[in-house]
Amino acid sequence: MPVRAILTDIEGTTSSISFVKDVLFPYARRALPDFVRERGQDPDVRRWLDAVALEQGGLCEDAMIVEVLQGWIDEDRKHTALKALQGMIWDAGYRHADFTAHLYPDAARMLPQWHAAGLPMYVYSSGSVPAQRLFFGHSDAGDLTSLFSGWFDTEVGGKREARSYRAIAQAVTMAAGEILFLSDVVEELDAARDAGMQTVLVDRREDYPQPRTGEATHGHRRVETFEDIGV
Repeated sequence: MPVRAILTDIEGTTSSISFVKDVLFPYARRALPDFVRERGQDPDVRRWLDAVALEQGGLCEDAMIVEVLQGWIDEDRKHTALKALQGMIWDAGYRHADFTAHLYPDAARMLPQWHAAGLPMYVYSSGSVPAQRLFFGHSDAGDLTSLFSGWFDTEVGGKREARSYRAIAQAVTMAAGEILFLSDVVEELDAARDAGMQTVLVDRREDYPQPRTGEATHGHRRVETFEDIGV
């Protein structure tokens, strides 16, 4: 079946894992105490802090919530509340030009080409939708947000669950088999394949020094750059 749309992951796929782990995560961890102290009563912030408190068993001091969130950052926990709060913190970092989002050169070349060819492109990441928009709006290659037709985060479901990919296909009103999902995580690709999507394993040497071959690919087509995908 021909590919009619592309769904892409970010970390390890369009962009380096090290940028997220070594730049974005530490920035959010450092900024959390001041951010919660200054904006903890904003409704958009409070709802997520209260969600964390509820998960911890009820009433918690904000200082305790900050400790929980910092622990989750250290664990790279894919929690919707954490991702939402991180996105708000990164917003200030991008606006103050503390950093720009890393984008692999081949991704920076191919994304505009696919868009120009008429292929709708969507993002599915564990990072919140606002954080995704910030990422591509302040990338090394400039503002690329106009290239994308839609954005999905874990509010649609977990990235290792087939039902999430079915929900995305329904949201973009396409048959799952017409959508190509790009990711560096084989378990995510397994879930997308179970939902009926086409899949490509993006296996970059910068992120994975040892090539993944044979059984390690879980049967997914493997490429090392976006230029090898050929859609």
